[in-house]
Amino acid sequence: MLITFKCRSCPDVVMLENLAQYLVGIVGKRLGERGVITHDELPGAITKLESAIHTDKQERAEHDGHFHEGEEGHEHHEIPIGLAQRAFPFLDMLRAAQKENTDVLWGV
Repeated sequence: MLITFKCRSCPDVVMLENLAQYLVGIVGKRLGERGVITHDELPGAITKLESAIHTDKQERAEHDGHFHEGEEGHEHHEIPIGLAQRAFPFLDMLRAAQKENTDVLWGV
């Protein structure tokens, strides 16, 4: 199922429900049928999401040292997409909403 986040400050952001649930959870909300991140909640939500991205980047950097790319006897494997790439459109929307003093809605 797709979830569409709306804000008067920027274009809609559409994502799969499981990612939406994860990102909304990071900022301290529950993904219900409808929801809102008010302009008053945006500074805290942005800080929480940025912190989660920073932590993910650190963990990935530590894990990247364990890959054996090109070494004999080790199969090639893809490095999974990180939180920063997945969360960027949503984080960008939160920042735009904060700048314009608007709310972020879903399910409307």
